[in-house]
Amino acid sequence: MNPVFARGNQRTAQRLIALRRQAIQDNAARVAQRLHAIVLSLEGRTAPEIAGLLKVHRSTVPLWIQQWNHQREDGLLEGHRSGRPSQLTARQRQQLQDILDSGPVAYGLDTGVWTSPIIGEVIAQEWDVRFHPGHVRKLLRQLGYSVQRPTTRLVQADPVKKHRWVRYRYPPLKKRPGPKKR
Repeated sequence: MNPVFARGNQRTAQRLIALRRQAIQDNAARVAQRLHAIVLSLEGRTAPEIAGLLKVHRSTVPLWIQQWNHQREDGLLEGHRSGRPSQLTARQRQQLQDILDSGPVAYGLDTGVWTSPIIGEVIAQEWDVRFHPGHVRKLLRQLGYSVQRPTTRLVQADPVKKHRWVRYRYPPLKKRPGPKKR
């Protein structure tokens, strides 16, 4: 198999170095790495050498060089990563927000607090889409909701006795580091 090299000259390499600096300033490390690979290829280094220097898989460098040769800078830029399409439409998300805002009692549940598993069941009942509770939390974050964790406290506890216990009784009960073993 013949080695693949990037097409360009010394002026092209200087322009790429300037673009690499700009990519680093823009926090686009992956683009900067690709630009660096092209500069190394213009200097005459082979794809396996470049892969070893940049600590990337040897099959990616020829792809970068090929993209450079066909599309120039546009071939090295980050493209939009669409990912998996959302299972809930924008209208369904809005309806979910309305349900959440009205509260669990208004929805017909016995509890006064929304939890991820309960919201997952509501989504399954309403739109026949099943989500893991962890994904429900991500969905809620996207909708602008935050996690609220209840604090535990003793309602009938005497505050004076509690303070006395925390201040005087608890410290001797805590574990302390033992003597250093040599």
